[in-house]
Amino acid sequence: MPSHTASQRYLSTRGGSYGLSFEEVVLKGLASDGGLFIPEEVPSLPSGWATEWRDLEFTDLAFEVLSLYISPDEIPPTDLRSLIQRSYGTFRSPDITPLVTLDEKDGLHLLELFHGPTFAFKDVALQLLGNLFEYFLVRRNKGKTGTERHHLMVIGATSGDTGSAAIYGLRGKKDVSVLILHPKGRVSPIQEAQMTTVLDSNVHNLAVEGTFDDCQDTVKALFADPIINKTHNLAAVNSINWARILAQTTYYFYAYFSLIRSASPLSPDSSKLRFVVPTGNFGDILAGYFAKRMGLPIERLVIATNENDILHRFWQSGHYEKKPANGRDIVGGLPTHEAGVKETLSPAMDILVSSNFERLLWFFAYQVYGTETDTLKSRQIAGQNVQTWLSSLKTHGGFSVEPEILAAARIDFESERVSDPETLATIKQFYRPSPTQGRPLSYILDPHTAVGVTASLRSIARNPPPGTHHISLATAHPAKFVGAVKSALEKEEGFVFEKVLPPELRGMEGRERRVRDVGAGVGVEGWRQIVGEEVEGEGGKLIST
Repeated sequence: MPSHTASQRYLSTRGGSYGLSFEEVVLKGLASDGGLFIPEEVPSLPSGWATEWRDLEFTDLAFEVLSLYISPDEIPPTDLRSLIQRSYGTFRSPDITPLVTLDEKDGLHLLELFHGPTFAFKDVALQLLGNLFEYFLVRRNKGKTGTERHHLMVIGATSGDTGSAAIYGLRGKKDVSVLILHPKGRVSPIQEAQMTTVLDSNVHNLAVEGTFDDCQDTVKALFADPIINKTHNLAAVNSINWARILAQTTYYFYAYFSLIRSASPLSPDSSKLRFVVPTGNFGDILAGYFAKRMGLPIERLVIATNENDILHRFWQSGHYEKKPANGRDIVGGLPTHEAGVKETLSPAMDILVSSNFERLLWFFAYQVYGTETDTLKSRQIAGQNVQTWLSSLKTHGGFSVEPEILAAARIDFESERVSDPETLATIKQFYRPSPTQGRPLSYILDPHTAVGVTASLRSIARNPPPGTHHISLATAHPAKFVGAVKSALEKEEGFVFEKVLPPELRGMEGRERRVRDVGAGVGVEGWRQIVGEEVEGEGGKLIST
């Protein structure tokens, strides 16, 4: 692909695929060797970006960022601008992802990412991904009819927000079916209603007995199954799809420029900037890592986990384990739990294995074990190391990295673990205005955002203002998590949950639903049958091979 720069060509983290186009990685989602796609190089920001991009609207900024990763021969600039405009025309805020100051005295700001159609940060990526799928399919299917047409079966696992965001991004799209697996009883009532009350014929909801990790393992098994891949063109909608990471990178730049333009501005010359990200599957914070590698002046990225703390334990110890070996505990942390995924007040983060962490591991392996003189060999070495680590995770439930890898991880990242009681305390704290303490407004945090804000307060204690600003990512509207918000605030004077609930979410739980229950232990053969039955029920849209 001579027309593509290195940042517009893609490879697999496990070394089995190189030189793929953006269209190929979007439609494939997962590499044939089981790896995830990343650009062959992370692009550097163009000269003059700090002044030329400073006052751009979100959509124009997204165009500049995405253009570094997408060749104009694949998506002409006019088409890319149109895709971006359509994707974010569905948002309720003209700023798309507005920045608000939560605590002026502490230099704590909140990046509101919940102004899309499903009130969650995943709309930022999935509105765009749905339009990308449609764009590529329209082009591939031009002049074709019947079984000649390319039809996508988009499959995803969700811990709550991905499912509804994917469904709203793909509902009614021509030549696309979307099949979403969620852990039965482990998503919030509003999240479940947002998914299952969408009755479009191309939408299929499956409530699976088990955890999110069980759902995610099923998705990966289907992508690896040669039989189902002969009859269906599978595509990924989870954050394993590179387009989701790329789309989310924009709002780190937008937050940076918003803070520079604000009443209490960041000074690039004298102030440091930290982003704090509540994360489970590691996609949201990985987008920040790409922004930092491109050249955005982020001093540190702070990982905020709930009590499902595999990421925090890794940053503390260098051991990436589904559960701690031999009762090993982390220094300075809370006691670890011994049995699988723990149900918490922040269910979208109740994840045992963070899929996108694999992408970050590749960069660490490339940095530590690669050679400066042989790029291809360095990529192969990185892929081999990732393959070894992930094989150990699958076989033994975990792996350990050498001190050099852990040291590399600590250059750009810190981590915090937040318990449910701490989450509730933070929701209460910011509901109560404190003008003398720099918090003149009452603000209701959702539990995931509260995890991030709790971590932010700890980071602020170590890195106080005025030298450092903190931007904490607000990942969902509080109305989506009625249980946690009511638990924290029901005794607070003047609190009425109905005032929190947006009109779009009122009465949703009483609407007609369409969902299929799936028991535990269904093997790949059983899932083949389920997928086939769902597609046949839609109208028999099988592809020709």
